[in-house]
Amino acid sequence: MLLSLVLHTYSMRYLLPSVVLLGTAPTYVLAWGVWRLLSAFLPSRFYQALDDRLYCVYQSMVLFFFENYTGVQILLYGDLPKNKENIIYLANHRSTVDWIVADILAIRQNALGHVRYVLKDGLKWLPLYGCYFSQHGGIYVKRSAKFNEKEMRNKLQSYVDAGTPMYLVIFPEGTRYNPEQTKVISSSQAFAAQRGLPVLKYVLTPRIKATHVAFDCMKKYLDAIYDVTVVYEGKDNGGQQREAPTMTEFLCKESPKIHIHIDRIDKKDVPEEQERMRRWLHERFEIKDKMLIEFYESPDPERRNRFPGKSVHSKLSMKKTLPSMLILSGLTTGMLMTEAGRKLYVNTWIYGTLLGCLWITIKP
Repeated sequence: MLLSLVLHTYSMRYLLPSVVLLGTAPTYVLAWGVWRLLSAFLPSRFYQALDDRLYCVYQSMVLFFFENYTGVQILLYGDLPKNKENIIYLANHRSTVDWIVADILAIRQNALGHVRYVLKDGLKWLPLYGCYFSQHGGIYVKRSAKFNEKEMRNKLQSYVDAGTPMYLVIFPEGTRYNPEQTKVISSSQAFAAQRGLPVLKYVLTPRIKATHVAFDCMKKYLDAIYDVTVVYEGKDNGGQQREAPTMTEFLCKESPKIHIHIDRIDKKDVPEEQERMRRWLHERFEIKDKMLIEFYESPDPERRNRFPGKSVHSKLSMKKTLPSMLILSGLTTGMLMTEAGRKLYVNTWIYGTLLGCLWITIKP
């Protein structure tokens, strides 16, 4: 009986955030859809400006749950500028929560609405979200030989031409690093060895295509590249690294701390030619790997479970997140209180998903 109660209480930790985040999606998509129609005959910069604002509202609600609700401690190392910039964000990939970490940094620069992702192609079929991410500036890419360079270049060039603010998030590893998936790690290490590159232990061998195309298209428009390294504390057992938390586990407060190291790299220090950039990117991941080896394996307790340098405990005020949660929850509740509203809500889920998939199919 007691065990059942404990398990029930544990599961309830993620139930409320899940219900609110998913439940408000139709409301958000409806608001965006109305603006998309109204702005159809306006210059694209007007659409983009309000779309970024709407995105900021929704992602602020996301951060209310992932940061304020969980009470996670954010420890920042390195150099995160206070002001927003046009950047490419390159990070190691350990968890689905990594997408939220980009938001965690962006909101501290007042750039949350400008976050756009390079996403795995299969995610474009997500109900409602898949189509919207593309409309907001996300770019879906396929791996290896199926990578469509021309499509990515065309989309990025359209954003540069329109003066769209860019906080472009890329995970060069292409898939999540999981210490328990030894075959993936071995394959990645073999790939590096075959190409004469140093073998990495705590990260996968980075792939260059998306990073090179993004930098090549936006090099005159960018201010910098952010090289970000992330560790979720709380999933290790006896000094042995474990799989990073999923979104559900994170909302269940299984990760009390996130360590985030930021290196700001001026664009003039990034090589432009693809093969030189490949070496440069691998060297950046070598630096990450060394920091992670030190984090997990340092014989000095003072240097273990932390990144080099001074850390800053950065706390996000609920003034930046709670209003968004209340607004979207209130609008959704109001819609569900009437029969016409409930019908509109259900139809948005159904037809919004179908139309989104159709749009993605016709115009990727």
